[in-house]
Amino acid sequence: MPEPNTRMDVGRWASASYRVHQPGPPDPQPERRKRSFFSKFCRCCKCCAGPRDDTDWGPAPGEVPGSRPAQPVIREGMLVVSGVDLMGQRSGATRRAHHTDEFEYDELIVRRGQPFDIRLQLQQPYDPEVHRVCLELLVGPTPQVSKATHILVPVGAPLPGLGWAAEVRDSSSNSLSLRVNTAPTAVIGKYRFSVKTRSRAGEYQMPFDPRNEIYILFNPWCREDAVYLPQDDWLEEYVLNESGRIYYGTESQIGERTWNYGQFDRGLLDACLYILDRRGMPHSGRGDPISVSRVVSAMVNSLDDNGVLVGNWTGDYSRGTNPSAWVGSVDILRQYHRTGYPVLYGQCWVFAGVVTTVLRCFGIATRTVTNYNSAHDTDVSLTMDIYFDENMKPLERLNADSVWNFHVWNDCWMTRPDLPSGYDGWQVVDATPQETSSGIFCCGPCSVEAIKKGQVYLKYDAPFIFAEVNSDKVYWQRQADGTYKIVYVEEKAIGHLISTKAVGSHQRHDITDLYKHPEGSEAERQAVETAARHGTKAHIYKNKEWGEDVSLSVETSEAIMGQDVSIQVALSNRGSSSHSVALSLHLAPMFYTGVTGSTFKQESRQVQIPPGGAQSVRMVVSYAEYQPHLVDQAALMLSVSGKVAQTGQVLAKQHSFRLRTPDLTLTVLGPAVVGKETQVQVLFKNPLPQTLTGAVFHMEGSGVSSPKATTLGTIGGHQTISFRQTFVPLRAGRRQLVASLDSPQLSQVHGVVTVDVAPAAGGQPAPARSSPARGSPARSSPARGSPARSSPARGSPARGSPARGSPSRQPDPRNSPARHRDPGRAG
Repeated sequence: MPEPNTRMDVGRWASASYRVHQPGPPDPQPERRKRSFFSKFCRCCKCCAGPRDDTDWGPAPGEVPGSRPAQPVIREGMLVVSGVDLMGQRSGATRRAHHTDEFEYDELIVRRGQPFDIRLQLQQPYDPEVHRVCLELLVGPTPQVSKATHILVPVGAPLPGLGWAAEVRDSSSNSLSLRVNTAPTAVIGKYRFSVKTRSRAGEYQMPFDPRNEIYILFNPWCREDAVYLPQDDWLEEYVLNESGRIYYGTESQIGERTWNYGQFDRGLLDACLYILDRRGMPHSGRGDPISVSRVVSAMVNSLDDNGVLVGNWTGDYSRGTNPSAWVGSVDILRQYHRTGYPVLYGQCWVFAGVVTTVLRCFGIATRTVTNYNSAHDTDVSLTMDIYFDENMKPLERLNADSVWNFHVWNDCWMTRPDLPSGYDGWQVVDATPQETSSGIFCCGPCSVEAIKKGQVYLKYDAPFIFAEVNSDKVYWQRQADGTYKIVYVEEKAIGHLISTKAVGSHQRHDITDLYKHPEGSEAERQAVETAARHGTKAHIYKNKEWGEDVSLSVETSEAIMGQDVSIQVALSNRGSSSHSVALSLHLAPMFYTGVTGSTFKQESRQVQIPPGGAQSVRMVVSYAEYQPHLVDQAALMLSVSGKVAQTGQVLAKQHSFRLRTPDLTLTVLGPAVVGKETQVQVLFKNPLPQTLTGAVFHMEGSGVSSPKATTLGTIGGHQTISFRQTFVPLRAGRRQLVASLDSPQLSQVHGVVTVDVAPAAGGQPAPARSSPARGSPARSSPARGSPARSSPARGSPARGSPARGSPSRQPDPRNSPARHRDPGRAG
């Protein structure tokens, strides 16, 4: 039986295509000729080894790909490449066409599946009749043709619709212009580049030169790429926008802060690729966005693999940086790349901000998402279980599940060929280390559509994510015989106001409808019960014995740090007879993760409710009462429990709220010009009667200012301070400068200002897409500022560059829901 022709194998060389080979006569064996006596001594080239097939440019037996002498032997008549122009200038046509002109890199950066032009300088004119040229690209430490990490692209064939290819664009004198196309499935990373030529004089191999390295990224503009995203305005927002909003606080007091993603800053692309290297991710797998996003979710936290950030929820940040003090990802990623050690410290919004930076840098459309009342299911029951004793006192040893005030993760856009049809699009990725997945701390990617339908059997980590957004809160009471009985199920307690920054503006966009059907609807209940059947407590919905004649709700007036707080508990009676309720109220400090401290204030009330009527109970908490007990995020938890005397109905409710902190006001003083020092004035008033000690001011902005920290020292009680900072803009266009102030007594103080940077005198003007507004006017709106005072963000449909987006395209109508309000002032 004849030997198979391995040169036709897909992956044997880069231009091989997928085709079905019909059976036919075996290929004739190549004629072999006796090698010259001198060939055993002449190993510098293949000129003595007899003719070779011009379609086979692969390494010779024993040759190590990428290992090549710096000074190759040149024989007379060889087609020698004397120089390469990759045309990788930032302002050049290639970088603009590939949407990579904002990267602060001088190297060529292209997106896969899209052609680009290069020019070769030769020592003699190119003759297609006698000369053959092959482009060679290698990525990773051990490149192999079979693993698509050693790419050989023969020049001459016209560009096909798919795959690697190169064609001659122009040949004049000693110059050869080529158009190169990369495969839409190409491995992402930094490639070494070389050229091989063949002539009658033999084969010439150009040495590898670090100046000729090429970065290849995912391409959401390419239809054949797995990350393809068709909406132009979404591409502007989720790939190209260098800053965004992250939401925090509670559902009734939404806070927002600006985050500097900085994915195009100098050094960030290498830092992001370093993350994949540290994990040991095979280069051959780096063309798959599913695998890449999963590795990123594992590596952004430090558990298991010494990843980017160490999580810390203790409140003690003396060995590092308070997570609330970070204003962006740039300093974090640069520090990790520079030292190789995890950065201290992060919490969920920091993990999510860094993931957005990394995936946008790679070319995957990504957004930062906040879920309010986010459940943490520890036993895969797909319910939040709260256990009480016979007297409705919480059994803390059993209450392992928790509900976070808010939790921040990421959505990233890609196809899911590993799942049934219908689950492409947004995928959840969560880098905050909560539970392990396949033995490591990572989460996702998981289809948002699968979560909405309760299909928790689809990979990856669907049960945990479903519980975060749509589980029920189940209250269990211990009975006299030691068993536990469900006394109340709170069906609408989990997964509220799932939020992200709107496309083209600084408004909050509610995307709850993407994750779950309307609360209480038949479809939503069906999804919950479908999911619960795959959990460890699948029986709980079989016999529903709990009733609700009396309902309970809690409201908090605007709670401002340093002022008294008023809380109101409302009871309503839907029954036909009067009811008497014994209420217990317990107030305790709370970390945003749902972990509470010791109760510092408690009250008991007896309430009489007429039939069809309502009554309310009010609790007032002074600053002097709550101040000594505050922890991170300045949040408090009110636990309310009660029992209806006439029916035995058990009432239970947990209500969390946070104390709003002040804003930093930033004002740019004078015009900002690339390369010229500019000043910004910072104004802050201490809202507390006590002195702030060890105050530190942080500031950074992509294209405006590298991350910097300034020690301010002490700030007296109710004191107003004003100071100036300087920065030197690096890139023209509209940019955002983000700042924070942190001290042991007060955190979560932020500010942002938009800076219009003019190009340097005689320099190139800013790209068209950089000129439209990305933020507020020159005087800043607060970090949580009203959307009405903010100009459109980067990616606004009002922008005028047709190459980046269609000005006539309107944003998704869901970006401006009727329920939009000013979330910032509530925060």
